Amino acid sequence: MDRSNSTNRREPYPSTEYSTNNTNSQVDFLTKKTNESHLEPEQEEESTQSVERIFESKEVPTWQSQLTFRAFFVSFVLGILFTFIVMKLNLTTGIIPSLNVSAGLLGFFFVKTWTKFLEKSGWLKQPFTRQENTVIQTCVVATSGIAFSGGFGSYLFGMSEVIAKQSNEDNAADNIKNPSLGWMISFLFVVSFLGLFSVVPLRKIMIIDFKLVYPSGTATAHLINSFHTPQGAKLAKKQVKALGKFFSFSFLWGFFQWFFTAGDGCGFVNFPTFGLKAYENRFYFDFSATYVGVGMICPYLINISLLVGAILSWGIMWPLIQDRKGHWYPANQSASSLHGIQGYRVFIAIAMILGDGLYNFCKVLGRTLYGIYFQIREKRAGSVLPVGARGSPTEPSLSYDDQIRTELFLKDQIPTWVAIAGYVSIAIVSTVTLPHIFHQLKWYYIVVIYIFAPILAFCNAYGCGLTDWSLASTYGKLAIFTIGAWAGAAHGGVLAGLAACGVMMNIVSTASDLTQDFKTGYMTLASPRSMFISQIIGTAMGCVISPCVFWLFYKAFHDLGVPGSEYPAPYALVYRNMSILGVEGFSALPKNCLTLCYVFFLGAIAINALRDAVGKNKAKYIPLPMAMAIPFYLGSYFAIDMCLGSLILFVWTKIDKVKADAFGPAVASGLICGDGIWTLPSSILALAGVNPPICMKFLSRKDNIRVDGFINP
Repeated sequence: MDRSNSTNRREPYPSTEYSTNNTNSQVDFLTKKTNESHLEPEQEEESTQSVERIFESKEVPTWQSQLTFRAFFVSFVLGILFTFIVMKLNLTTGIIPSLNVSAGLLGFFFVKTWTKFLEKSGWLKQPFTRQENTVIQTCVVATSGIAFSGGFGSYLFGMSEVIAKQSNEDNAADNIKNPSLGWMISFLFVVSFLGLFSVVPLRKIMIIDFKLVYPSGTATAHLINSFHTPQGAKLAKKQVKALGKFFSFSFLWGFFQWFFTAGDGCGFVNFPTFGLKAYENRFYFDFSATYVGVGMICPYLINISLLVGAILSWGIMWPLIQDRKGHWYPANQSASSLHGIQGYRVFIAIAMILGDGLYNFCKVLGRTLYGIYFQIREKRAGSVLPVGARGSPTEPSLSYDDQIRTELFLKDQIPTWVAIAGYVSIAIVSTVTLPHIFHQLKWYYIVVIYIFAPILAFCNAYGCGLTDWSLASTYGKLAIFTIGAWAGAAHGGVLAGLAACGVMMNIVSTASDLTQDFKTGYMTLASPRSMFISQIIGTAMGCVISPCVFWLFYKAFHDLGVPGSEYPAPYALVYRNMSILGVEGFSALPKNCLTLCYVFFLGAIAINALRDAVGKNKAKYIPLPMAMAIPFYLGSYFAIDMCLGSLILFVWTKIDKVKADAFGPAVASGLICGDGIWTLPSSILALAGVNPPICMKFLSRKDNIRVDGFINP
């Protein structure tokens, strides 16, 4: 909820909302496999202790040489691919797995193929290095990350008339702004770069002085380092083959399913797997290769938490509340009205999301402040927090790897005046520009955000270094409530809150992403300058690619954002209603809904507190509240898909753990990528007016008799 990732991008839990990261275990295996399978015991110990000795004979290219045309060409192609994937996930359930492994793997494969061809032709002028691989991975993740932080499945689409019609408030024109390619691109360009400049002056403190772990950045670095050994390259080649096979299968399966979707409720996605009664309560398997793949990447606990949430809501709570129709809410309300049963589904989910977000915000902020305090106070080694060894970078106690990495990390400095000038310049342009895009967002709201944003960006980047949790969407929700309440209902507070959420989310999200990338660059000897420039170029590409991809979805699928459609965009409605709550309060909620919201809000906090109290070993058996909240609104069909993915991986692990660990992520990535890229031709077919030829629909025996009687009187 808050990517994937992230979400990231790199978010704590479900994040469009729900970004998961399983990179660490995948990379641990890759590194271990490379060492164990191909090295003698003495060599294994040496390579485990000193990665840089393996690459000692290879010259580190200059920062300019790390930025190649081929790197950015490959990044552009992969950026488009991953943007389609992230956009589809944004607009369906909001569960976004980590795509770092796929980005690093495919980047390595494409450029390696390119250089091999040139080498055989005698035209190769520059060999492919791990530094260039790092640049590609950084650029791809930055590009596709805009699809998350841009809010196309949350705050930005929540401004539209389609979502406003589903919400509780009067649809005042002042609180509606429909998507348009021009203003979306302009908005992203003026808000997406501030976070990059805000943390640049702190990179040495974060990476060298504090030695923060940044688990995702560290894991990605191990992945890239392992690829560029002869043994790692062989394993990567096999993984790419596995990814390619399942990519093809997933793409063709999506194409096959398309033929049977000629009308509403048609096709395999509406297969009543467990019977029609279960189907009515959204319990069915929808044959989605994407979410089977996502389930293989997500930890077992997340998938089980989703299923528990689905059973609690659609299996128990909603049927009981429906029995009180006419008492708790008007009997004549449609199923999609927020004044009826839909209100309980949406607002109880919001309560759980806010409870979980508040708990984790306080927890990570507390750990951040606690860590900073001891970083300053304690200079000796052995700190309370797992942030690595202490002391000066030049101390002789540093390992060989750290000495080499520190020397090169400090070599190509990014002048502090560049960061400050960049931040101030973009802030001025943004403050002038944003009120023209959103007249509800006054210039002084923006100034206040930009005054506090660097502090919050630092806290988010620091906390991410400790816990791997980016609280970008939590800071965004904070902006929704504060700016929305400040603006007030009479002055477009709903839209002002959503726009402020976008400004804040983009700043703190890109800040944590860049520091993760600095950590990756530190461990692969990639220059901070090349990392920074790669992130800027990737962000710039994302500011154009993501709106264009969203615009394709928006024009091709006319029921986009409608509950029950192929792309319901659930978090758009959630974010809009958060903004309404911040502006108007709780007066419009159905009867007893507020009481239930309080119960689930406190329940989410209590469950998180219990998880922390019992320790890691027992916590893995306690569901995650944020994951439980997602199916409260959507249903359980995607949770069943993901649990099937978990089951496949579990059985595969029992049969052959080595192969499952090595190829599980590649198979999952293939399933996700193939089904995700099918949305491009399906969108083009929809725009061209080419409709599927067949409708496959399932009816009860009684309805079937009535249909037969109508057709054959």
